[in-house]
Parts: sequence; C-alpha cells; structure tokens
Amino acid sequence: MKNSEFIKAYAPATVANVCCGFDVLGFAMEHPGDEVWARKKETPGVTISAVTGVTGLSLDPTENVIGVVAQKMLSDLKIGHGVELQLHKGLPVGSGLGSSAASSAAAAYAMNELLGKPFTTQELVVYAMEGERKASGSAHADNVAPSLLGGFVLVRSYDPLDIVPLGVPVELYCTVVHPQVELKTSLARSILKKDIPLQKGIRQWGNLAGLITGLLKGDYSLIGRSLHDEIFEPERSVLIPLFNQAKAAAISAGALGCGISGSGPSIFALSATEEQAMAVQHAMEQVYGSSGIEVKSYVTQVPDQGARLIEQTILQPAQA
Repeated sequence: MKNSEFIKAYAPATVANVCCGFDVLGFAMEHPGDEVWARKKETPGVTISAVTGVTGLSLDPTENVIGVVAQKMLSDLKIGHGVELQLHKGLPVGSGLGSSAASSAAAAYAMNELLGKPFTTQELVVYAMEGERKASGSAHADNVAPSLLGGFVLVRSYDPLDIVPLGVPVELYCTVVHPQVELKTSLARSILKKDIPLQKGIRQWGNLAGLITGLLKGDYSLIGRSLHDEIFEPERSVLIPLFNQAKAAAISAGALGCGISGSGPSIFALSATEEQAMAVQHAMEQVYGSSGIEVKSYVTQVPDQGARLIEQTILQPAQA
C-alpha cells in the first residue's frame, strides 16, 4: 500500500460512578488513553489494519468497538466509501478505567474529523455508546461521555438521552492505583442486589446531589463529605484485594475521598492539589508493596478537554 494521510485522534481514560453516581456520573483523566488512526478508502466498508499496545483484540470490524462505531456513522450518513482504522491501546483492558470507552470515543472523534465534522462532540456520544453496547451488552454513557467531552459529566437520563457536561468547575487531581488482577465487569455487576433499601437510597441521592453541588460551588469539604457509596461499594469491594486498606491509606494521606473506579479493580482518589495526589499515590502503593500484587498507578489532573485531534500525519499502513 502507498503512504496515505491518516487522521489521528486521542481519547482518555475515565472514572465512572465516582462513588455515589452509579451509572450516571463520570470524569475524564488526562492519561492514559487510546489513539485511533483513520483514513478513507475507495472500497466500501470498514477495515481494521492494526491493533497495537495489547494482545487479543480482534481485527474484525464487527467484533472490535472501533469498527462498530465507524460502521454506524457511515451508515447513518449514507456514505459510500469505506474507512481503514488502526487502534493503538495506551489503556489497559479490564482496568475499570473505561478501556472500551476510550477506544470508542477516539474512533468516533477520528471519524467525525475524517468526514468533515458532521456532528458536534456531544452528538458523538450516541455513536461511542454503540461501542460500549458491543463491549458490555449495555449502551451506557458514563465512560464515553467524559472521554469525549472532558471534565465531569452527568447522565441525567437515558430515555431520552440527556447528557449534562459539568466541566471542571474546581481544580481536582486524581490518583488511580490499578492492582494487576483480573476482574470482569460481568462478575462485578452480577453480585449487585436488585433492590435498594430506602434509607440507603436516600443517603446515596443526598451524596450525589452534594457531590455535584460541591463541584459547582468549589466546596472541597462538601466534595469530600459526599464521596461515599452507600450501596455498591460494600458489595464490590470484596472483589478487590486490599481495597479497604488502600482506601484508608488514601484518606490518611489527605485525599478528599476514595472509591472504586468503574467496576474495578482500579481504585481512585480525588485530591485538591497535585502534592496531595502524589502523597496519596505513595500511600496506596505502600499498601500493595509487600503483598506480592503488582500495581500500576497514575496521577493526573481532571482535564477540561476529552477526545481531541492529535494530528494529520503521513503513515505507512500496516502490512497484511
């Protein structure tokens, strides 16, 4: 194949649920993230010529989330030409950091740029959700929306879809520790009880309202008081080795709050300053230091931008 012009887009990792916002609240990280490269081709359909950074992901565009997203966009726009894609994973799979969401968001953003920006970034959420449907069986938005839009995002409703970007009204830093253990989202969901006691529900709703109010008012104390999960964390935390010890260490080191990122096994903590976030990282890493469980950790500011175009560049597509 001859050299061809590729569009290159990046979409970041995300933290979903944020303790009290199960399935309705998420925020973006600055890194890690995924890149999708896209170019037009004369023949119709979607092809995936390369996946790097991880093993085991399919090149079949009907089985890989980036292909599903691209095909849906081509179909809705009634575009006859095809697209070649490449996925470059910088985000670990099964981490609880929105791995499939970052791929889906990057694909939607790259496709939109390639096709002349027919959609707003917020309109791309619907297409990225199709990747999530393929990955998990549920077209949820609490990861893809912040990955596309940046900052904090509230999913007020799914029927009809109502996405509310909250931005980054107050400076916050996120520490994430990812224990290198496998935890399937299907297992983390299967253990959840279907019925919620009224009193726990009331406390949870109060915490969610308090968290959003704290963000909008810049009230760090209120944010900290509200970062509690009354319902799901007690059930899911048993699946994450040393979760309680890591959470206690984070709070002792100055974190505003700490909880499970997505369905786990990653654990996140929010801090008011980068210095505090680094101290929290050190404290949480120490918990796992003598356990024999390896961890990867990240410290990142919560950014006000999510997916973005990196560059248009001339590349040699992968050889078949």
